[in-house]
Amino acid sequence: MSGRVARVVARVHQTWRRSLQVRVVTITLVASSLLVGGFAFLIADKITTILLDSARSDVRQRVISGASYTAKQVSLYGQSQEAQLQQTIDGTVNYLAGGDPQQTSGVVVAITADGYPNDIQTRTAPSANVQQLISPELRAAIADGKVASQIRTGRLTGEPTKYLVYGSPVPTQFGQIELYYLVPLTRQDKTAADARATVVATGVALVILLGLLAALVTRLVVNPVRVAARTAQRLSAGLLDQRMVVNGEDDLALLAASFNQMATNLQRQILRLEEMSRLQRRFTSDVSHELRTPLTTVRMAADLIFAERDEFDPAVARSAELLQAELDRFEELLTDLLEISRFDAGFAMLDSEPTDLVPVVHRVVDRLAGLAERVGVPIELDLPGTPVIAEVDPRRVERVLRNLVGNAVEHGEARPVLITLGLDETAVAITVRDRGVGLKVGEEKLVFNRFWRADPSRARQTGGTGLGLSISLEDARLHGGWLEAWGAPGQGAQFRLTLPARAGDRLTTSPLRLVPADAALPFGGPRDGGPLAIGPGTGGALAIDPAPTGDGQRAEVRS
Repeated sequence: MSGRVARVVARVHQTWRRSLQVRVVTITLVASSLLVGGFAFLIADKITTILLDSARSDVRQRVISGASYTAKQVSLYGQSQEAQLQQTIDGTVNYLAGGDPQQTSGVVVAITADGYPNDIQTRTAPSANVQQLISPELRAAIADGKVASQIRTGRLTGEPTKYLVYGSPVPTQFGQIELYYLVPLTRQDKTAADARATVVATGVALVILLGLLAALVTRLVVNPVRVAARTAQRLSAGLLDQRMVVNGEDDLALLAASFNQMATNLQRQILRLEEMSRLQRRFTSDVSHELRTPLTTVRMAADLIFAERDEFDPAVARSAELLQAELDRFEELLTDLLEISRFDAGFAMLDSEPTDLVPVVHRVVDRLAGLAERVGVPIELDLPGTPVIAEVDPRRVERVLRNLVGNAVEHGEARPVLITLGLDETAVAITVRDRGVGLKVGEEKLVFNRFWRADPSRARQTGGTGLGLSISLEDARLHGGWLEAWGAPGQGAQFRLTLPARAGDRLTTSPLRLVPADAALPFGGPRDGGPLAIGPGTGGALAIDPAPTGDGQRAEVRS
């Protein structure tokens, strides 16, 4: 039961947050209900007061008149024991009550002399019941010579009824007698109830009308906004020809016209940028392909010269070596440009097969061992003792690792580079950790950009093209994996490649942590290996996690 209530509350809360119309109508209904309810209460109370005051005034006049008539009737008697006094009082009661002892008009007239509550003279109700409606407080006020009243509920001849009890003293020669009028307030109560019901019904109708009016007005305003939101969503989805319908000349029509103008300008700019991007990609691809032919010819001549360099003068031999090295860099740049152009054109294909990643890591290390030895950076491995099998494209994974390890060796500052391989039930991960200069604040946002280098002025050993990490990112995205970076000044950097163990699976966590275990975390940065913000399918968006050190930054680029 509690779960069902929680779901209902959550659904209501969701509707409240998402619907402007619901909020406006609800607030209007609540405010109007409070306002109309307050007015209804005041009006009903005022009507009841007016009816009661009218009844009091009428009965008071009747009591005063009756007291005068009674005083005249008993003025001839000097003592209360005279024989004709009782008959006179009975006749006076009958006259004041309407003359008919059996009348049922509801008005009860009672006269009592000294000795109350021993006897009450009445002809229209049992004296005992009348005695219960005349309270001692009212009796005391009358005894003091005052005209007083009270409202009491009691049963005289039928159902319990509310009565207005009015009393007046009647002075005589033998003392004071008391005259009481007991007037039922049934008619006044019914009139007040009818008035309250009418006011409540009118108020409810008014609240409903205000709610409908608020819903209508809100709908007139919200609908164009909703249309604009849906149109904006279609525009963001690539449907650039979507437009809003312009009706009239009011503010909403101006909004629609301005939105359409904005959409037209955006469409024009996007098409222009797409055309420029297409031309740029085509230019890069065409230039890369066209340079292949002359490069092959130059390569053949350079290889011939390089092979015969020992027979040349030392200066010419050195020139042959430099020519060979620069041709290698040129060919590497063309290869990277061709690869980037394939990614941009959407022609890159994944050739997945079950692959043991342990030999892949060893091949990368063996290939870069010479470079590591030259720069004095030892490479350390932390690999499982059993095969780590994953459905990946081994050529692309090896290329990613080669770029990551090559960058780590280049920036290692003669400190060890650690390569770690881990796995769980759904994913495999490889981290490459260096302890060089690290990444400065903001550089984690640029590290995967094309042609970007952390320190262009620093002497470089490998002569990279600046496209390696960009291509690595595209390779990771092609696998449905993540390529993430963390770095801090003075603590080095760590890159983590996470790939699904089975091709096509969606990643949720990584077997290895991104932030190194030996990194200081004064701000309580995360140490777990799971992703925080962006997963596969986001197009390589960049997310910045909490800094693990005072200046350290963690950047995640996930496919």
